Amino acid sequence: MLLLILTSFVTFLLMEGITWCTHKFVMHGFLWYLHEDHHQPKYKNLFEKNDLFFIIFALPSSLSIYFGLEQQQYFLAAVGFGIMFYGAAYFLVHDVLIHQRFKWFKHTKNRYLLGLRKAHKIHHKKLMKQDGECFGMLFVPFKYFRKLKRK
Repeated sequence: MLLLILTSFVTFLLMEGITWCTHKFVMHGFLWYLHEDHHQPKYKNLFEKNDLFFIIFALPSSLSIYFGLEQQQYFLAAVGFGIMFYGAAYFLVHDVLIHQRFKWFKHTKNRYLLGLRKAHKIHHKKLMKQDGECFGMLFVPFKYFRKLKRK
């Protein structure tokens, strides 16, 4: 059981690297047409084409969980749960905290969360797919935390 929990935790951590690479080379690459509306200044609709990536990333998670539990391959299910937990964290950080699509954590004073928000705002300064920076989500360069005013 401990090995399965550890597997989910390690998968969660590895997802940050996978997300960084996917964001830089896929979303800002050949699937830019799905991600482009996310870099526009205002959301015109509740949903945007970029939200299709939620489905794309949910597929390996849900399939791993389903087949892992169905075939009693619990290691595979643990990987699926790690991806799922990362997806939940991504939703809370990216959609709720950073983009305020839901007004749940509107007035946070947490330096880590403010640093994440700052890094993502820098990422969104570029409206085109070229010359982007800061493609991570949970682990961002320390320079974004140093720029915050101490309170």
